[in-house]
Amino acid sequence: MATVFPLIRKRMMNFDIISAIEFDKSGDHLATGDRGGRVVLFERTDNKDNGGSRRDAEQMDYTVRHPEFRYKTEFQSHEPEFDYLKSLEIEEKINKIRWCQPANGALFLLSTNDKTIKYWKVQEKKIKKISEMNIDPSKTPGQPSSSSPPPVVANGVHADPAHDYLSKFSFPPGGLPSLRLPVVVVTSLETSLVARCRRVYAHAHDYHINSISNSSDGETFISADDLRVNLWNLEISNQSFNIVDVKPTNMEDLTEVITSAEFHPIHCNMLAYSSSKGSIRLIDMRQSALCDSHTKLFEEPEAPGSRSFFTEIIASISDIKFSKDGRYILSRDYMTLKLWDINMDSGPVASYQVHEHLRPKLCDLYENDSIFDKFECCLSGDGLRVATGSYSNLFRVFGASQGSTEAATLEASKNPMRRQIQTPARPSRTISSMTRMVRRGSESPGAEANGNGYDFTNKLLHMAWHPTENSIACAAANSLYMYYA
Repeated sequence: MATVFPLIRKRMMNFDIISAIEFDKSGDHLATGDRGGRVVLFERTDNKDNGGSRRDAEQMDYTVRHPEFRYKTEFQSHEPEFDYLKSLEIEEKINKIRWCQPANGALFLLSTNDKTIKYWKVQEKKIKKISEMNIDPSKTPGQPSSSSPPPVVANGVHADPAHDYLSKFSFPPGGLPSLRLPVVVVTSLETSLVARCRRVYAHAHDYHINSISNSSDGETFISADDLRVNLWNLEISNQSFNIVDVKPTNMEDLTEVITSAEFHPIHCNMLAYSSSKGSIRLIDMRQSALCDSHTKLFEEPEAPGSRSFFTEIIASISDIKFSKDGRYILSRDYMTLKLWDINMDSGPVASYQVHEHLRPKLCDLYENDSIFDKFECCLSGDGLRVATGSYSNLFRVFGASQGSTEAATLEASKNPMRRQIQTPARPSRTISSMTRMVRRGSESPGAEANGNGYDFTNKLLHMAWHPTENSIACAAANSLYMYYA
């Protein structure tokens, strides 16, 4: 049975809505960004309690312990800005967060809004306090005096020579070395988390940034907007290299835009980016400085006679993710979730129906702009499951292993099973044994089969899978939930 932990729960405000979520590589830290430009960090606490010996750990009950994440700190990453040259307001909303390699006990991460990327360092610092002062309490300044202040002449010197402190000054008996300064000590028990912006990467994108991704070399990262992908060095903030440019000479000839970009998790010379036409291009930066040509192109041919007004809109890929070993690419368009083998560009190795039952309602979805919603996707660390979000704060989990028929639908709420309970029988603790409401090539049963049972105002767009465990963090509006199996 899945358990959910509402990590953030506060009064609903527009700037509180979570817009980005990301685990670090160890899985011990979780970061979220919101529309108000804030980054909130959570730290795992359940694995810190097992600090005893191995014998102590073996003597513990063999009960499954759910992961516990607690609030660590938060900071204001971005502020609203205004581009006076283009008369354009720049929102503070956090579009993406990516963790960088930690060093010397400090955490590093990248955060971006539509135009500016920032490199943050979060570190615990011991609090310093003044323990001793060489001030005589009877002569401390600021004490009230019974006598009236002495008269002062025009040049600022007291007329009364008794108040001429310069003339009264004398060296201490031991000379200047005997002067005592305040003693500052470090209190070992008290620490404070400090977030400091190390670098700002700005003025490199004319269009809104939709992706940032770290390279496996730990030194570079990419940022992508609608028409370009830039390569950055973490240590150099005033220079970037344009490696992909799809902008035509005449903007009227523009037929597709870049929707997402991701570095290969192992090979620092390879990356993939998706387009609004439903294609994924794999490029090798060793071929040329400007990667005009791709190494491989992944796209599924259009079925004959299926073209309609909405074909290109629903084919647009909103997110791509590499598997941990770099062998597969998971992509999400509006209707489906697809798994691609980078060694086979003839078509996806698996396709999972997510919104096929909404096809009769595409006109309504177009009218209320829901058809343009950008859902993210994620893979488990072992590559055996994939997941993505949907409407009514639902998310879908599918088995990705060959021959697997696993499919489950859960709701991001305090009672995640209430959409699935059909009988009073108690479900088991594994995702694979949950009630299968969504399967490949089939629709959800009941009132949701035609989309009438969905709340299109509540959508689960952002989610992340723990890198080593079967735990999923998902954001529903301004609440963050953790599911585990």
